[in-house]
Amino acid sequence: MYRKMLTIRLFEEEVVKLFSRGLIPGFLHTYIGEEAVAVGVISALRKDDYVTSTHRGHGHCIAKGADINRMMAELFGKGTGYCKGKGGSMHIADFELNMLGANGIVGAGLPLACGAGLSIKMRKTDQVAVGFFGDGASNEGTFHESLNLAAVWSLPVLFVCENNQYAVSYHVHKASLVNNLAERASAYGIPGITVDGCDAVSVNDAASQAIDRARKGKGPTLLECKTYRWRGHYEGDPQTYRTKDEVATWMKKCPISLFEERLYATKIMTKDSAEEVRAKIRKQVEEAVKFAKDSPYPEPESAATDVFA
Repeated sequence: MYRKMLTIRLFEEEVVKLFSRGLIPGFLHTYIGEEAVAVGVISALRKDDYVTSTHRGHGHCIAKGADINRMMAELFGKGTGYCKGKGGSMHIADFELNMLGANGIVGAGLPLACGAGLSIKMRKTDQVAVGFFGDGASNEGTFHESLNLAAVWSLPVLFVCENNQYAVSYHVHKASLVNNLAERASAYGIPGITVDGCDAVSVNDAASQAIDRARKGKGPTLLECKTYRWRGHYEGDPQTYRTKDEVATWMKKCPISLFEERLYATKIMTKDSAEEVRAKIRKQVEEAVKFAKDSPYPEPESAATDVFA
C-alpha cells in the first residue's frame, strides 16, 4: 500500500512538472492528496474485480496495477500509450486488469460499474465492481439511478465517493445539505459509511467489509471517503474559490506521511528503508518519462482505427 501511494504521488508530481513545460498536451487533473482512497479501496480487491474511474483517474489506474510507462506515453500522446496516444489523461483503461477506464464525463463510471455488477451476477461469479466518483457526481442523475438499480437488483457493487470538498470550484456544503454524503444511501435501502479518506487503513477496513458483503450476495454499499485535492481542479486552475490556509490545513493530513508514521511506529519500515523505496520509485518514474519521450507519435493514417470496438 505504501509503495502504491508513493508511486501515485511521485508520478503525479512529475507530470505536473512536465505539463508546466508544455510536454503534455490537453488537460491534467492530478490525484495528489487523495492517494489513500484509491489504494485503500483497491488493495482490498482481487485482480479479477472491476474498477470504473473518473476524470481524475491516474491514482485508480496505478493502484489497480497499470503500467506507468504506458500511462506516461498516453499523457504524451504517443502511440505506445494505453489508447495509442488518442485518449490522453482522462481515458486510460486496461481490460487485462479489469480496469474499465477513466472517464471524462462526471458520474459516467457509475452505470458502467452497475453493468459490470450485472455481468458478475449473470455469470454467477464472486467478483465485485467498484465505481469511483466525486462529491460533485453525487448530484448527477447517474448517481441516483445507479444506486437505485444496484439496490433493487442487489448487485455486487461498491460505490466510492471521493469527497474532496469541491466540484470544480463549488464547495460540497453549497451543493448538499447533508453533513455526510453517505447518508444518501438510506434512500435506497443500502448501507452508507463515511470514513477519513486521508487514512488508508480506515479506508481499507471499510472497503474490505463492503467488498466481503458484496461477494456474499448481500448487495451494494456506498462508501464516502472525506479527502482533499492539493492541486487545483486542473493544472492552471487559479483556485480563487479557496484559501491558502485551507489548503495548508489539509496538507498537514498528508495520507502518505500518516501512513509512514504508522509503519515507523509498528517497526514495519524504517526511514532508511522508506528512502530506498522512494528512490526506486523515482527511478521507475524517470524511466517512464524516458519511455514516453522515446516513443513515436501515432501515424496519421491510424486516426480512423479503433473508432469502434
